[in-house]
Amino acid sequence: MSSFRIAPRSGVAFRLNKGEYLDVIDPDGGQVSDLLAYNGEDVREVLSNGRTFDYEETIRLSTGNRLWSNRSNPMLTIVDDTVGSHDFLLTPCSEDTFRHFYPDKPVHRGCFGNLAAALAPFGVEKDAIPCAFNVFMNVPVDQATGKIEVLPPTSKSGDRLRLQAEMDLVIGLTACSAYASNGGTFKPIDYRVLPNGTEHSQPPV
Repeated sequence: MSSFRIAPRSGVAFRLNKGEYLDVIDPDGGQVSDLLAYNGEDVREVLSNGRTFDYEETIRLSTGNRLWSNRSNPMLTIVDDTVGSHDFLLTPCSEDTFRHFYPDKPVHRGCFGNLAAALAPFGVEKDAIPCAFNVFMNVPVDQATGKIEVLPPTSKSGDRLRLQAEMDLVIGLTACSAYASNGGTFKPIDYRVLPNGTEHSQPPV
C-alpha cells in the first residue's frame, strides 16, 4: 500500500486491475490532478465525459457516481470523496493552452503532453487523449448564462478521492501544470493502489 508522488507539472501511467482502489491524494492542498482511464485490454475504449454526464444525469460527480467509457461501460466508481468538487468539462492543458491563456508565461507541454508521454508505452496515441476527469478542479458554471470560471481548488492538505476499477484499466494521472487551475502555484500529487476489501482505510499521513 505504498504511496507514490507525482512531481509538480508531471504525469505517470500505470495499470489498475478490476476491483482495486485508486487513491488520488492532495498532500499540500490546492492542487489539481488530471485522470484518464483506458480499457487495459483495448485502449480504444476510453473515459468519456459525455457518456458519464448522460448516464449519471449530473455534471457534479462525487461519491456513488460512476465514470463511463465511450462504449457505455462503467470504468470507475467513486467510493469516497473528501472534497466534492471536480471538473469533467475541460480538456487537459497543453502547449496551445499556454499560448492562448498565458501568452506572457513560458510555454509548457502541460497535462496533455505529460499524459501523452506517460501513456505512449501502453499504445495510446495523442489523438486518443480525451477530456480528463480533473480531480479537485474547481470550475463553477453560472446557471443563468452557462459561463464557466476556473477558480483555485478547495482541496486541503490530505484530501483524497478514492475510486474502484470496474474493469482492468490503464490509468494516466498528473499533477496539473496550468496556472489558473491551481491558484498560481504548482504542487505534487500523491496516489496509491489498494486491493479489494480496503474501501474504508485511511490514506497515509
